[in-house]
Amino acid sequence: MCLGIPGRIVEVTDANSKLAIVEVGGVRRPINISFIATDGAAPDSCVGEWVLVHVGFAMSRIDEDEAARALALLQELGEAQAEIEAMRLSEPV
Repeated sequence: MCLGIPGRIVEVTDANSKLAIVEVGGVRRPINISFIATDGAAPDSCVGEWVLVHVGFAMSRIDEDEAARALALLQELGEAQAEIEAMRLSEPV
């Protein structure tokens, strides 16, 4: 299963190599935007776009509402995982 994490492109660092910086939950990481910068527009036009990021690549563009829903779901899954882990580590009844 592949999991894409929503992030917003905040800067293009190398237009020729199609490299950019994405922000995910306040953390900025370098990514490759080759998959989304293919419509003939300048790579800089991707700044501000929401994308799904997987293994350092922006896989597809998404709208802000879809990004918000995905981030909320990922947060819920993280909270559920923390509850499961706490139960696993607790003393048996």
